[in-house]
Amino acid sequence: TFNQVSVDGDTSTNDTIFAFASGRAGGKVVDGGARGEAFEAALADALMQLALQIVGDGEGATHVVTIEVSGARTDADAEAAARRVGASPLVKTALFGADPNWGRILCAVGNAGIRFDPDRVDLSIGDVAMVRGGVAVPGADVGAHAVMKQREYAIRVELHAGRGRGRHVTCDLGHEYVRINAEYRT
Repeated sequence: TFNQVSVDGDTSTNDTIFAFASGRAGGKVVDGGARGEAFEAALADALMQLALQIVGDGEGATHVVTIEVSGARTDADAEAAARRVGASPLVKTALFGADPNWGRILCAVGNAGIRFDPDRVDLSIGDVAMVRGGVAVPGADVGAHAVMKQREYAIRVELHAGRGRGRHVTCDLGHEYVRINAEYRT
């Protein structure tokens, strides 16, 4: 949940959540089984919704983008690639400009420190295929640009290197982000 989202990659003491169960309500302890699984699923859903609200309310954010990486050697590799794409200032400014610059996205994957063959990579923005087998899809920019004008969408990267999967949710960085943080004074 919270470890799968970012606004700008920085953390703060304000980025904290605590959940306590004191037992003072006198209810029956939930310690596994179907009730425990139901509670865990409900808590995870609530936390994910809060995490997504943080991204959606990012300083000047105009887009919320889910980066989904599949086909990595391991889940850890996929998560590292998704996080790197979501943290890249070049990608985040392209998101702001609705610029389907797939080169920036694949460059960020390449900077994630994982092994993959760039000649096998597929990349889509929304349902628009941008890259297939490491080669740009001709004419895809127009459709991808239209997708990127939406408030929320996904970028999917398939590495064809294994079964690893990962995701990261991020937002764009634009003029308002710079203004807010440039004018901030301690």
